[in-house]
Amino acid sequence: MNKVMLIGRLTAKPELRYTSSNLPYARFSIAVNRTFSNSQGERETDFINVVVWRKQAENVANYLDQGSLVGVEGRLQSGNYTDKDGNKRYTLDVQADNVQFLETRSQSQARQSSSNNYSNEPAFDMPSNDIDLESDPYAEYGDSVSIDDNFLD
Repeated sequence: MNKVMLIGRLTAKPELRYTSSNLPYARFSIAVNRTFSNSQGERETDFINVVVWRKQAENVANYLDQGSLVGVEGRLQSGNYTDKDGNKRYTLDVQADNVQFLETRSQSQARQSSSNNYSNEPAFDMPSNDIDLESDPYAEYGDSVSIDDNFLD
C-alpha cells in the first residue's frame, strides 16, 4: 500500500506548468511539523515536495500562496535524473490525488497581512476551541442552499 496524508503550510507560491500535451501540473512544497521534539526540546519541520495534476493544479496555482494551510492526500513516487555534472540524483515526491484548502481566503489574507515571516511560525496552527455556533461558516461563499426535508427519506 502506498498512501500519504499530510497537513502543512506552503513554503512558496505553487508553480503551474504544462506538459507537451498541454496537461497542467503544479509543484509546491509544504512544511509539516514533526509530532515530537528533538533533544533540545524543539519541534523540527519536514519540507515535502508535492505534485498535483489537471484542474486541481490550476486551482492550487490560482488560489494558494506561501503560507496557505493545506491537506494533501496521495502517494509517494520516487524518481531519478542525472545533473549537469553527471551525478545521479534521486527524488521523492507526493503525487497528490486530493488537495484540500484548510483555511478560507479571508483567513489566509489576515494571516499574510499580520506577518510575512514564516520562519518562526509553526507549520500549522491548531484550531481554537472558541467556536461561534451562531456564525455561518459558508457566509462568504455566496448563494444560500436549501434542502427539502423529503430529500432525506
